[in-house]
Amino acid sequence: MAATTVYKEPAPRVDAENPLESMMSRFNVATEILGLDDETYNVLKAPDKQIIVHIPVTMDNGKVRVFEGYRVVHNTILGPSKGGIRYDKNVHLDEVKALAAWMTWKCAVVDIPYGGAKGGIICDPTTMSAGEIERLTRGYTLAMKDVFGPDRDIPAPDMGTGPREMAWLMDEFSKTVGATSPAVVTGKPLVMGGSLGRTEATGRGVMVSALAAMKKLGMDPKQTSAAVQGFGNVGSWAAKLLSEQGVKIKCISDVSGAYWNENGINIDEAVAYKNVHKGRLDGYTGATLMDNADDLLTSEVDLLVPAAVEDVITEHNAHDIKAKLIVEGANGPTAASADPIINEKGIMVVPDILANSGGVTVSYFEWVQNRQGFKWSEDMVTERADRIMNEAFEKVYATSQKYNIPMRIAAYVVAIDKVAQTYKFRGGF
Repeated sequence: MAATTVYKEPAPRVDAENPLESMMSRFNVATEILGLDDETYNVLKAPDKQIIVHIPVTMDNGKVRVFEGYRVVHNTILGPSKGGIRYDKNVHLDEVKALAAWMTWKCAVVDIPYGGAKGGIICDPTTMSAGEIERLTRGYTLAMKDVFGPDRDIPAPDMGTGPREMAWLMDEFSKTVGATSPAVVTGKPLVMGGSLGRTEATGRGVMVSALAAMKKLGMDPKQTSAAVQGFGNVGSWAAKLLSEQGVKIKCISDVSGAYWNENGINIDEAVAYKNVHKGRLDGYTGATLMDNADDLLTSEVDLLVPAAVEDVITEHNAHDIKAKLIVEGANGPTAASADPIINEKGIMVVPDILANSGGVTVSYFEWVQNRQGFKWSEDMVTERADRIMNEAFEKVYATSQKYNIPMRIAAYVVAIDKVAQTYKFRGGF
């Protein structure tokens, strides 16, 4: 395809705020730019398999409750599928399918030998005891015992899950195969084969991507202000690491609201406050609580980091965004309907499948260490992850310049091209 390809905005879809629709609209534009043949297009647009299970769990009150769980394996042409497990009351199959596809593109864009998958269980872990969550996790693992495997499908934490759940998953899977199998899952506690540097990996990748983008835009980190939406693992680490680079974090938010300080928020203090207040910022006095938390997205800052949930930037608020640069820490924070508006405003977006792939990169390192039976130092993990993130950024940026397309579409072009070429070299279908 010639470098003079004319970029066309993604066509409006049936439901522009549906994450699967958003993903597919970008996918369609990228495949047109690549001139992808119909056969490869049809293979890549559909998941390899989607599994729905129903898990009976004995609750603390003695009653049995049945939970619905999902695992979608999108693609395995590059290697075993990889993706987190989400515990959330709003989980639905379209969301899981979109996240699984995003994982395929995310792994391809950073050039690691994984395909994409995602899992989820419809539940509200905040209302469940540790015992109930453990029984649910073990039940889900048993239901997926023929799906999971170090060479087949490797889960990881996501919303509502963490090292504790991954430890239970590893233990239950190990029982089914009759041997300890640490490489079946990543995001484990350090004592069970987890990797140094994993906790901050996604947030660090956001920071590395932001610095790379600032360099292209001629922005000095020490003269840059930022707002970070979401103060969970990704957002808090991104905010902390960006502030260490001299970026002034003027606004942060979590479920309790958005907090603004014109002079910059002390992120270490905010993290310490959150850690002693059940993981929330309620009552935080180091900044002023904004009347409307959504105003964070349109606040007067140079850099916007949406690191909360999907579809927070839409056609309804994109016109009012004042940031010059958006670096996506969350999966799918920008609806496809907002893309044309953001592009018209000249805002550079480092898309989710690039910006937040630091997490899956270090998950890959954890898997490699488990397979090797050899633990890497934190410096080794960090140096290698930063190098991979920077190389991926440069490749996506070069593609965006070559075709005169936004960074988001360029990331899809890089990823889809890698997967499509692999199919051809392996002999087609």
